[in-house]
Amino acid sequence: MPPPQNSAADDSSDSETEYVGALDDDAPPAFPSLASAQRATAGPARNVSTLTDAQLMPPPSVVRSSPKSDISMSSFLSIPRSTGVRISQKSTLAVPPTTTQPPKPSRKREKVALTPGHSYLDWANLKTSGTDLRGVNQLMRIPPSELKKHNKRGDAWSAFNGKVYNITPFLPFHPGGERELLRVSGRDGTKLFALTHAWVNVDYMLDACLVGFLVPES
Repeated sequence: MPPPQNSAADDSSDSETEYVGALDDDAPPAFPSLASAQRATAGPARNVSTLTDAQLMPPPSVVRSSPKSDISMSSFLSIPRSTGVRISQKSTLAVPPTTTQPPKPSRKREKVALTPGHSYLDWANLKTSGTDLRGVNQLMRIPPSELKKHNKRGDAWSAFNGKVYNITPFLPFHPGGERELLRVSGRDGTKLFALTHAWVNVDYMLDACLVGFLVPES
């Protein structure tokens, strides 16, 4: 009885044949395998002959077209003529109207140069000096008809936020000038005051000039 064949030995021999010369564990196996049917049926390597330069097909010749005789180089270098449309002096066509309106000049409020001794600090000192700036003995209820009577430079009253003030002593201290402040004399100046300098605390500025409160006509 013949001895049994050792299949493990055959497997090891195949693997050794396939990884011949492979010392690195990470080296990839041969493809196709050395003992595969693809390698067994493949014939010997064919010798591929290399063609010489003489055997290769020569490149096609480039045929240059002759330049036209009627076109000269100066025609390409000449400055092109203007193609703009000329408008005759006798043309009746009007210039198209523009839709852009010119900006209107802004009216900026300019400060008036005050006379010496009429700065804001001087006004603050005058308020605390004890000088009578009201011109009345007690606070009153003032209707619009009564307020309208005090519209002169020497007797000017104005109402702001429902309170009536005697603005006469403040006229020379107004940074915008007396004429600008007199615009609200004898009437309610709340709206104009809010448009010109709403950041100013009028109650603090004219507290010493308070004469009463604006009430509706009875």
